[in-house]
Amino acid sequence: MNQMLQEPEAQTQLAEPQETQVRVPERDSVPDTPERPPEPAHPRFVKPQRIAFVQASWHRDVVEECRIAFLEEIEARHISRSQVDLFEVPGSFEIPLHAQLLAKTRRYTAIVAAGLVVDGGIYRHEFVADTVIKALMDVQLKTEVPVFSAVLTPQQFHESAVHHDFFRKHFVIKGIEVAEACANTLHSLERLRGQVAAGITG
Repeated sequence: MNQMLQEPEAQTQLAEPQETQVRVPERDSVPDTPERPPEPAHPRFVKPQRIAFVQASWHRDVVEECRIAFLEEIEARHISRSQVDLFEVPGSFEIPLHAQLLAKTRRYTAIVAAGLVVDGGIYRHEFVADTVIKALMDVQLKTEVPVFSAVLTPQQFHESAVHHDFFRKHFVIKGIEVAEACANTLHSLERLRGQVAAGITG
């Protein structure tokens, strides 16, 4: 009989720690993390950087979204807004000459171009875009100042609220992308030029 009475007691004693073990995770399960994830750590530049942002004023309300997003992203990458100079030109066709003259000043470590080439129904607009992109490539190869393009040429663009809203959002994405490409290239060139100066590369 004594044995039978002791068994429930043993079971009760074993059950109590199990209850405690279940309650502890509930008490500690409150997350102790910030609501937003931490900002990614971007490397800093060894030398000061200065960027020229050349923007076409044609469809300014759409294209300026690229500049706004670019400035926000480039600032997160340790290039302040005060280190970015804005230049406006009438349209995308006028961008390459401005880019070339700005590159020749040696004041800028990078040049960013933004514009929108649309089908006006008179000529093949993609030819204009191709010409602008090729000219920008020629500028950077001749001057060794990196030039980045956010000149877009959509297959279809109508003067409607839907299209304006769509391409404004798309230019936000392009602004972030071109800022990322610009910062990463400047870091890469900074390392490469340092290696060349030190005689590490041929």
